[in-house]
Amino acid sequence: MSSKDKKKWRSTTILTVRHQGQVAIGGDGQVTHGNTVMKSDTRKIRKILDGQVICGFAGSTADAFSLLERFEVKARDYPGNMPRAATELARDWRTDRVLRKLEALIVVINTEHSLLITGQGDVVVPSDGIIGIGSGGNYATAAARALVGHSDLSAAEIVKTSLGIASDIDIYTNNNIIVEELQCKS
Repeated sequence: MSSKDKKKWRSTTILTVRHQGQVAIGGDGQVTHGNTVMKSDTRKIRKILDGQVICGFAGSTADAFSLLERFEVKARDYPGNMPRAATELARDWRTDRVLRKLEALIVVINTEHSLLITGQGDVVVPSDGIIGIGSGGNYATAAARALVGHSDLSAAEIVKTSLGIASDIDIYTNNNIIVEELQCKS
């Protein structure tokens, strides 16, 4: 079977929005293999560090869990400095021969920061407080930007509504949505 013919695992849309003194992160629950929905209620949002940090992931679940565990270690090594912990993870992810093969993206939030961590060594801080990843990430991001600018919805309501819009468009995203929220620091 050529690589072109191999069935791909596809899953998830993750979205975070920082708005009106709140930061919310949410994700859908769908995992797809080829043209088959394998599971519709996967939880892709995790709390770490006693609920002070919330992470969402897209990509290979096993790879994401491995990276989340490593991020938690880095966050404990650099307490109170989430950007530094994210940068250290991104550096290890890019340079380590084993980690380099992991296929996932991670979004991490706390009361002060929203960060996207990639395997290319990037740590991205959004200028507008909105990050969308996964198969429907661009749809959810577009919807969230429109809602932030043209509604009075809370951050959690924007995340849920935007993920719902993405689920109506993207076949790899469903409407089994989980949203977590934190108060932002002033």
